[in-house]
Amino acid sequence: MKIAVEGCMHGELDKVYDTLRSLEETEGVKIDLLLCCGDFQAVRNENDLQCVNVPPKFRTMNSFWKYYSGQVVAPYPTIFIGGNHEASNYLWELYYGGWAAPNIYFLGFSGVVKFGNIRIAGLSGIHKHWDYHLGHYERPPYTEDTKRSVYHVRHYDVLKLMHVKEPLDIFLSHDWPLGITEYGDWQKLILEKVFFEKEVNNRTLGSRPAAELLNKLKPPYWFSAHLHCKFPAIIQHGKDGPTTKFLALDKCLPGRNFLQVVDIPSEPGPYEIQYDEEWLAITRKFNNVFPLTRMRFTMRDEHLDTQDDQQWVRSKLSTRGPKPFDFVQTAPSFNPSNPVSKPFITVPCRNPQTESFLQLLELPYLLDSSNSEGVNRNVSSSQPGSTLVDDDIELPDETEDAAEDE
Repeated sequence: MKIAVEGCMHGELDKVYDTLRSLEETEGVKIDLLLCCGDFQAVRNENDLQCVNVPPKFRTMNSFWKYYSGQVVAPYPTIFIGGNHEASNYLWELYYGGWAAPNIYFLGFSGVVKFGNIRIAGLSGIHKHWDYHLGHYERPPYTEDTKRSVYHVRHYDVLKLMHVKEPLDIFLSHDWPLGITEYGDWQKLILEKVFFEKEVNNRTLGSRPAAELLNKLKPPYWFSAHLHCKFPAIIQHGKDGPTTKFLALDKCLPGRNFLQVVDIPSEPGPYEIQYDEEWLAITRKFNNVFPLTRMRFTMRDEHLDTQDDQQWVRSKLSTRGPKPFDFVQTAPSFNPSNPVSKPFITVPCRNPQTESFLQLLELPYLLDSSNSEGVNRNVSSSQPGSTLVDDDIELPDETEDAAEDE
């Protein structure tokens, strides 16, 4: 299976797909799947654009709206995670994952899917320690503060991924894992990116939660973006343990290393995106402690048994089938011949895909509920164990767009 991996998309779908077509023609290969490591910018209209954390002078519609409207269809199955420049109102509709447009699948705030027999996992957003243990309290319309905090990684989503036991093939994160530079040519990196030197030397470049997931899950491949440069590394897990091939890629610009094709052994196609049984079981198990407040999320039992849930999920999927629910438009698409001069106030929207997904798992719809100042009503005080301690370090903004990050 030939999988193309792209760094930061920044809404340039046309350019990336054109590059892949050209690559197929010149190299005589067939691309089976495109993966994007964040800053995808699934902007459907002017309202979405107001929810993206970028200065007004950089707000452009780019090309996603054409794929959302059906004017064009993605020529390659595409899976993406979120970064720190996203239409967060739309991605929140698809918190558990789903089709952002026909043939374009959002992996969710954290998630696992199958493509053929390849298991692909991912974590959206970037890590900021001051928000890490909070719940998902942000709702549109966003303030300037919540427009940023909404894409900050939460412990709850990491904890779900830490419960994955079955082997993964690929992991996607927007942030680099903390300490990853020790496994590659960091001297070359700081020659190209001089402002990384202090963080590399102090071992503060990257995300601690991502590093914890890397050490726990040990996938054969890990792809990242965010820092707008190419950086390969190979991680040996223990003396005789497995290895992880890490690769960070640049943003989509001429002359930049924003694309890489990897060939991963797999069963013969045809290939399609499917739900992952284990991940659905983890989602079902954890949803009753879904934190939706600004209060600190504390889970007193980090190790939940999902075996019974997985058997239940397997039974449900054997009847319904493993394909995700169909794409549904939930907002009007941008119309270049009739642009809206003044966007409306963006409010939370229920996505039928998410509603159907939760109905499948027999779970309540919680995404439009909010209790930002109250106690987290979903955490049971009767759970045994000890409360987590927030010892995450503060990470600097390392991208070339540092002023846009925070």
